[in-house]
Amino acid sequence: MAGTGFRSLPRENPCAQCGRLIALPEWVENEPGRTFYLWRCMACDYRFEAVAYFDEEIEAIAA
Repeated sequence: MAGTGFRSLPRENPCAQCGRLIALPEWVENEPGRTFYLWRCMACDYRFEAVAYFDEEIEAIAA
């Protein structure tokens, strides 16, 4: 999870299969304009990916 602080990570995402809350993503990858999150449910071992897309204006402010 290089370059990503724990405070900025999404938390409590529900599992896409069983609905149980997942505390933190297992893996994060950043690209310009988007961030990929890999979630793994410890209850049912289901894995899924979520993508967050960011506006160019927000990225310019953050830089």
